[in-house]
Amino acid sequence: MTRRIVGPFNRVEGDLEVALDIADGRVAAAYVNSPLYRGFEQILQGKVPMDALVFVPRICGICSVAQSAAAAQALADAFGWQAPPNGRIAANLALATENLADHLTHFYLYFMPDFARQEYRGRPWFADAAARFTAMSGSAASQVLPARAGFMRIMGTIAGKWPHTLALQPGGSSRPLQVSEKLRLRAILREFRAFLETTLYGDALENVAGLDSGQALAAWAASHAGSDLGRFLAIADDLGLEALGRAGDLFMSYGNYPQEAGRLFPAGLWDGKARGLDAAAIREDVSHAWYAEAEAPQPPASGATLPLDGKEGAYTWCKAPRYDGRVVEVGALARQLVAGHPLARDLAATGGGNVLSRVVMRLVEIARVLPEMERWVETLRPGDPYCNVGDMPDDAQGVGLVEAARGSLGHWIAIRRGRIHNYQIVAPTTWNFSPRDAAGRPGPLEQALAGVPMAEDGTVPAVVQHIVRSFDPCMVCTVH
Repeated sequence: MTRRIVGPFNRVEGDLEVALDIADGRVAAAYVNSPLYRGFEQILQGKVPMDALVFVPRICGICSVAQSAAAAQALADAFGWQAPPNGRIAANLALATENLADHLTHFYLYFMPDFARQEYRGRPWFADAAARFTAMSGSAASQVLPARAGFMRIMGTIAGKWPHTLALQPGGSSRPLQVSEKLRLRAILREFRAFLETTLYGDALENVAGLDSGQALAAWAASHAGSDLGRFLAIADDLGLEALGRAGDLFMSYGNYPQEAGRLFPAGLWDGKARGLDAAAIREDVSHAWYAEAEAPQPPASGATLPLDGKEGAYTWCKAPRYDGRVVEVGALARQLVAGHPLARDLAATGGGNVLSRVVMRLVEIARVLPEMERWVETLRPGDPYCNVGDMPDDAQGVGLVEAARGSLGHWIAIRRGRIHNYQIVAPTTWNFSPRDAAGRPGPLEQALAGVPMAEDGTVPAVVQHIVRSFDPCMVCTVH
């Protein structure tokens, strides 16, 4: 058996290394290392609770609003505050804007450039893919970047700035909107819809969101080959991406976008059947991470972050979160499985979580959410309250569970004598890139890489990149 170290990866937020043990021409085992220790959970101890809204967005410059939303919900839960309808809608719009922009960035700038690699030169689609998706010089970037920038103007209107906004608060939003700004939001959404329908899909959003099976997706791809999604589906069919990168078959979502009743995407689990979510079943295992051991895996609400560099048997700074002792995958595929999207469930029934299904459901999610954003804007009532405030208890605890683009994000806060006593964060990449636990169970990416064929000359094939990028790692969010 030989070992190859893959990394650092380009086009990844933060540092990532993957150790591959290779035997008989295939990956026998994978070990995922998050080599950068952050320390945000310790930084927050002793701060006044509202300071969390200043610190946690700076965990990441890509998903800072998701961190803000989780912190605001954790504080609201601890304080017993509830946002008025305008505040709830404004927070939804801010989070949805960041999530959809993240999906778009992942597809065009992180994922698709790998198909312009020289090892694919003999493929019939290579010339078109290289011209379209080559990093920096491909024709897609000149269209996508202005479209994304235009869409992100929503963040300036609704949240003041991006990243690291302070508009999201436990009681709603500190940024009330005027009638003229509501009209501006309509125009921005209309422009972004036009880009998506002419370039990414070549079809109406509602038609893409309505695809209900793998067979329907294949038929759609055949009639929309000139769209960028159509290009990806043709490449995926040629390379067999539906059979690549399957992890475990348990998926989890915290649910997203609160409505008057419930959430647009509900919370739950999917393992072939829909199951309810019990956040109390979440535990963090540190047996293979560089932290001091607890007597048993701890729930985040009472967990600790005590670095122990050089710990025997450890190989990462990433903890291993588990749900009721089980490995779960999170992300857009998981969200749509739990939400009951028929295409997600059909794809998972035949191939589980894989490269194709993860990427497709991120793009389908854009088509599902943008029309909801258009409806949310129409329900804003300029002049009505956007934020409620109340008394802050000296002793309290709370949890904020949201869905970032990459999956389930949780913040747990404990307040003692008016200060943060403990703060724990479990990010989507913490779930998907977790190490082995005490029972030796690999995390989702480690499972997904097992069995991948390796090149005879010892080089690492592009399929490893495709699998890793299908999870869209954000390593700076992984360790706190």
